[in-house]
Amino acid sequence: MTTTTAVRRLLGMTLLGMAIGASAQNAAAAEEGKQVFVQAGRLLADPGNGRVEQERTLVIANGKILEVRDGYHSAPAGGETIDLRDSFVLPGLIDSHVHITSEGGPTSELDAVKKTSADRTLDGLMYAQRTLRAGFTTLADLGGDADAVFALRDAINSGRAFGPRIIAAGGVGAHGGHGDVHGYRPDITELFARPGRCSGADDCRRAVRQAVQRGADVIKIASTGGVLSNTAAGLSQQMQDDELKAIVTTAHALGRRVVCHAHGTDGVNAALRAGVDSIEHGTYLDADSIKLMKANKTYLVPTLLAGATVAERARTASWMPPAVRDKALEVGPKMVDMARRAREGGVQVAFGTDSGVSAHGDNAKEFALMVSAGFSPLDAIRSATVWGARHNRIDNEVGSLSNGKWADLIAVKGDPLQDVTELERVSFVMKGGKVAKP
Repeated sequence: MTTTTAVRRLLGMTLLGMAIGASAQNAAAAEEGKQVFVQAGRLLADPGNGRVEQERTLVIANGKILEVRDGYHSAPAGGETIDLRDSFVLPGLIDSHVHITSEGGPTSELDAVKKTSADRTLDGLMYAQRTLRAGFTTLADLGGDADAVFALRDAINSGRAFGPRIIAAGGVGAHGGHGDVHGYRPDITELFARPGRCSGADDCRRAVRQAVQRGADVIKIASTGGVLSNTAAGLSQQMQDDELKAIVTTAHALGRRVVCHAHGTDGVNAALRAGVDSIEHGTYLDADSIKLMKANKTYLVPTLLAGATVAERARTASWMPPAVRDKALEVGPKMVDMARRAREGGVQVAFGTDSGVSAHGDNAKEFALMVSAGFSPLDAIRSATVWGARHNRIDNEVGSLSNGKWADLIAVKGDPLQDVTELERVSFVMKGGKVAKP
């Protein structure tokens, strides 16, 4: 297939997706107030209490849940009845760490200098719809092409496209640190320098303010080196303590959470002392990290699927740069044990995959990895529903199927409380009262 043919095919697919979204919007406008009755054979409406109910009907109108009724009921005239009596129904899933406009692979370095923000937006729509069909109705995008992510978020929020709701981060990080541009000759690096890079506390305050000005819902920082940065700079602390404190203070003053990529112990603990709201990855967290996280009520987003993915690629992918391969082999095998220690220490956890490192749509593979780290299937589900909603401060909108919340729900045929891999085989998805996967 030629590059031109591939681009045309992708454009056709994504325009079709946008047309479907527009059609859904028009249909919803024409049928505003129409009631949808979803008959659920088994219902885990609130993973927080863990109670599975039998033979329930969810009553939905204008995209939100009106009530949950005992028994099976059919919609009145003009409404719609959806039969999931043979299924296990639960809230739509939340992935608190993705990169929706890209996907790692042998062309990643070349894509960085070939693809425009328009290309990334179309890619992002394709990946977002794929992820939605996998059961993830809410995503937190934590860094990439900000123009593309903000445009995609806004298009979905306004109904011009149909996809998962997106919480979009603005990236702030150290010059030359993780998240900056690496691996190219100097003039290319300068040409593609990313916004949000800073040096010194005052400069980092500026970067936060500009990220919020551009439309960031949350601030994403990197206190340590990263596995996928094409530089042999290690995984220890890269942002200074005064820079971290300046970022957190400024972001909180502007009503924004700060989520922090961190691997090395020194960078994890420095970020925690500065007051970040979550640690993303956390590979080398220690006993002091756990004490700080519990004292500060900081969330851990463990991204175990990313660790498993980079470790496997480091062993098999010839295209992975040596600096990246070395770090992947070091970090990947350690992440499940890290999550186990955090769980045993009582750290609060939100589900996140770092998808974009792994393939979009494979997000649910994280559940089995969490169970291998000692989480019960119910707690793994909680991390992607009620706990994830609380972490992202949207628990008044999603995370459970209760009156007044968005009708985000999924169904599987088996029982995910007995076999959590059932969540890799989602058979039905509804987001905001609209069917995304019939």
